[in-house]
Amino acid sequence: MNNRSNLSGLYVPEPLFRPGDKPDYSHISVPSELTPPRPDPMVDHHETAQHSLGLIRVMKLDNRTAGPWDPKLGADTLRIALRNMSINRAMDDRMFKMQRQGKLSFYVKSTGEEAVSCAHAMALEKSDMIFPTYRQVGILIARDCPIFDMMCQLLSNRGDALQGKSLPVLYSFRNYGFFTVSGNLGTQLIQGVGWAMACAYKNTDAIASVFTGEGATAEGDFHYALNFASTYRAPCIINVVNNQWAISSFQGIAAGEGETFAARGVGYGLATLRVDGNDVLAVYAATRWAAERARRGGGATVIEHFTYRREGHSTSDDPSKYRAENEGEVWPFGDPVDRLRNHLIHIGEWDLARDEAMMEEIDVHIRDTYKRAEKLGSLATDTGIDEMTMFEQVYEDPPIHLQRQRDAFRAETG
Repeated sequence: MNNRSNLSGLYVPEPLFRPGDKPDYSHISVPSELTPPRPDPMVDHHETAQHSLGLIRVMKLDNRTAGPWDPKLGADTLRIALRNMSINRAMDDRMFKMQRQGKLSFYVKSTGEEAVSCAHAMALEKSDMIFPTYRQVGILIARDCPIFDMMCQLLSNRGDALQGKSLPVLYSFRNYGFFTVSGNLGTQLIQGVGWAMACAYKNTDAIASVFTGEGATAEGDFHYALNFASTYRAPCIINVVNNQWAISSFQGIAAGEGETFAARGVGYGLATLRVDGNDVLAVYAATRWAAERARRGGGATVIEHFTYRREGHSTSDDPSKYRAENEGEVWPFGDPVDRLRNHLIHIGEWDLARDEAMMEEIDVHIRDTYKRAEKLGSLATDTGIDEMTMFEQVYEDPPIHLQRQRDAFRAETG
């Protein structure tokens, strides 16, 4: 007999804070000094289980560095990282404003997550292929991809190498090790693992690194990827960016109230790391560890980057409808750009005057680059793209129905 009176009903996860609430993250413990130990990269995967539950940190909130994961990067490298993240943020601000002015149709900001992308890219080799999401523009910046080329893709103008065929922010830059972004988040996971398997099959030294958000870990592609990565010891890094929110739904909907997202790798027999995603040095160190393991034949590593999405999911999203005000400001792990800047000042390798001069130079560069890109067209003017190109480079052998559409379009437009 099914006794419903003994049941409490279906449990539906709810975020701790909603609009109108005062956010309080006192339930999140910020480690003061202790951090999981740094084992040899070739350690048995089960010995990293504790790393999936702890949190790898290097930069403390008082601007010091400590612990076994400190990569001991020189001041010049840290200044490059600060510059890359600052360019990322300045470009985000400019393109967000241009979208609001109707110059492009869509944009995704990565405010608060710059360390994840920039530090990760700086820790890899240029020959490594990265399978990103739409929030990893910092990878392209760190790999010196021209800002002009990115802006032309955003504007879908005649300078766009994709000829306007893709949604803005779905970049494709093979020469910079940046695989075409998939708008359907999660699909790139199994593709990235497949690329890594091919690297191993060809006996090359290259590896693959694939990104997803915590929400997409609830999709089948994530589990397929982990299964293949484990079975074939694919030389791959599987990055889960846990920024607390998918579009309008919090991480609890993806079972985030259970074990950590990194812990899902444990069940598949994979090495796992959980890292403070707002700590540039910690992200760099974890990436280097996972990359060394992959290159030496140790297989894949799952890295959870614990961070916070400070802005809306995209320009089509209004976070004030579902998030408490000021959540980003009270996030206990701070802002990644501020933390690196303050650390450099703390060690005597930076100052506010140099920082102001750098930001002014970056702002001028972003502004002037955008003006050059906009001259080639925008959504508000003429894109300069021949509309007939919509029928090209889609199929190797165009199907008959597409040929008919092409011929009909050509006849109508002359």
